[in-house]
Amino acid sequence: MAAPPSSSPPSLPPAAVNGRLLVLYASQTGNAVDAAERVGREAERGGCPTVDVLSMDRYDPSCLPDEGLVVFVVSTAGQGDPPDSMKGFWRYLLQKHLGARWLEGLRYAVFGLGDSGYTKYEGALDPWLLSLWKSLNETIPPLLPGIKHILHPNLDILGDAKVEVTPHLTPQDANISDSKRLIGRARSMSPALKFHNDGEPQYMLQIVTNQRLTTENSKRDVRHFELEDPCSAISYQVGDTLEILPSQDSSAVDEFIERCNLDPDCYITVQAMGGVEAPNCSLVNGLIVPMKLKTFVTLTMDVASASPRRYFYEARAMALNVSSHTHSPVIMSYFATEKSEKVRLKEYASPKGMREFNLYNPTVLEVLKDFPSVEMPFEWLVQLTPPLKKRAYSISSSPLAHPNQVHLTVSVVSWPTPNRTRHGLCSTWLSELSPNKGNLIPCWIRRGSLPRPLPSVPLVLIGPGTGCAPFRAFVEERAAQALSEPTAPVLFFFGCRKRDGDFLYENFWSKHARVDGVLSSQKGGGFFVAFSRDQPHKIYVQDKIKEQSASVMNILCSDQVAIYVAGSSTKMPADVTAALEEVICRESGDSGWLKKLERAGRFIIETWT
Repeated sequence: MAAPPSSSPPSLPPAAVNGRLLVLYASQTGNAVDAAERVGREAERGGCPTVDVLSMDRYDPSCLPDEGLVVFVVSTAGQGDPPDSMKGFWRYLLQKHLGARWLEGLRYAVFGLGDSGYTKYEGALDPWLLSLWKSLNETIPPLLPGIKHILHPNLDILGDAKVEVTPHLTPQDANISDSKRLIGRARSMSPALKFHNDGEPQYMLQIVTNQRLTTENSKRDVRHFELEDPCSAISYQVGDTLEILPSQDSSAVDEFIERCNLDPDCYITVQAMGGVEAPNCSLVNGLIVPMKLKTFVTLTMDVASASPRRYFYEARAMALNVSSHTHSPVIMSYFATEKSEKVRLKEYASPKGMREFNLYNPTVLEVLKDFPSVEMPFEWLVQLTPPLKKRAYSISSSPLAHPNQVHLTVSVVSWPTPNRTRHGLCSTWLSELSPNKGNLIPCWIRRGSLPRPLPSVPLVLIGPGTGCAPFRAFVEERAAQALSEPTAPVLFFFGCRKRDGDFLYENFWSKHARVDGVLSSQKGGGFFVAFSRDQPHKIYVQDKIKEQSASVMNILCSDQVAIYVAGSSTKMPADVTAALEEVICRESGDSGWLKKLERAGRFIIETWT
């Protein structure tokens, strides 16, 4: 989804006259950041005097009327929800007192990323950017004096890296023994993580339970993990997520360092060119603390799991010559000395090579091994390698029942590609950890998109597969609350393929569905399972919702009822929504009931790919 620059306003604010272009992005997983940074790179290469690329949560929206030229690059989260970094910005724009003419002088363009085909969004970005630059050059000719360098880039000229790596002699305070401080300092030193870093981990947890929930003959490997802080309680609530920083395979990191001819034991500092101040946690006495190169790579650079962004091949750097305003792009082929490798890499960097690139889909280490003549300086590797990101999992326990533990329900991810089978970095690493072996896992607690319901709120919960994770926490908490106070009924619809293969937490649900349990019919609730592959025709949770229409409507008629849906972001949420609408319309005749619940914040969907 993309919108071109808005029509010409009657006059331009000073920012537009002075040639400033502001790029504001909001991203949940980093894809919008990639797109926004490319907008900035191309604008600078075209000679735009001032280009600023900022996250929306780092910009004061009251300043918008003074900007003149803004490009918004925004992704969606869940079922079309705004990403977290956009929520405050969006709330500000919705204030009624701003008036219809508040942004009268603003020229803007919008690029939206909103589906699961993340690897293909560049295909839409290319033509959109071309139309953007042509439009801006026509309406504001001084803005892009070097537009020819955008439209016809010279891909054989190398610009300057935007990352500075400084070697150091081993200082006395460089050996940081505290793992939390070490992680915080490494990640705050990385320019690639400047918008993904949350400082030191809140907790270093150890696994005390690693239990496979699916049977050995099941195609899916789903695990129940129990993580514990042996020293103190963990502060969280149901509906929260646990973010985990996974460990990379040490042998893969060693191979990457050896392939790049780097010294793993040398001490370095890393910062963005231009002297951008590092976050406080990387400073000691006002100075960035050096650390071993291998430590920096291990904690910040995803060398053996993530596929390089197309930017890794294209790598158009911003080398600004102030006098001429010319900009020099560079591609990975610049660093290749073998002719056939140069040709192949240039093909990947072109729009026509996009399809082949998506099929190739290697990791950073793999592409460096596949193109042995490429020798990239470490500054460029830091700049172009995807950052090692945290992984988020819905918490499947209640702090009322487990004050010093967090439980997770994790599907161990793997998927085929034309060349090899890929494995999820974090889920695979967790699955291989043995309980109580002293492995410490860096963790952060984050507020999830499923608000914690009050005990008096009747619930309809729909969570097939690992979507049951947050609802296991809801049920566990409701059971704990029922010991001391009245609680409202709960309906839970669960779905899986086969009863004997992947009926996750069967004993848990059965326990709470017994007489006087949280999910019992005696309490006004219920537990219903759809086994999609146990009969010739497939049965899904939406079919069970229709089948139990009377029970659904009975609880929906309760005051303050809330509906929660969690699980895969493919067809399930739309199919479940359609089933609920069908039941409500048939039983009550009110076709707008679900919309009213959604507007009231009582129909909530949390999905993931």
